[in-house]
Amino acid sequence: MKIKPIFDRVVLLPKEAEKETKSGIILPTASQEKSQIATVVAVGEGGNSDGKEVKMQVKVGQEVLYTKYCGTEFTMDGKKYIVMKQSDILAVLED
Repeated sequence: MKIKPIFDRVVLLPKEAEKETKSGIILPTASQEKSQIATVVAVGEGGNSDGKEVKMQVKVGQEVLYTKYCGTEFTMDGKKYIVMKQSDILAVLED
């Protein structure tokens, strides 16, 4: 099944939370912080929002940093995704 967001929405596949610290300490599930980094898997066509034209700035395949409490989570084909407005994306991560 495919998903195609509408207007200025973006579908993200979040990275899994860190399960181990850099020094090798394994974190219990309760203390694992939710990742705010994700890969863009689908992008809407843009459009008008509050009377202003919205151009899409992100592309499929880019890694992005997004705000902590935003979007709608859903599961499809056993993977957890988030759908959110493009304006909830803070930055594009580059190499």
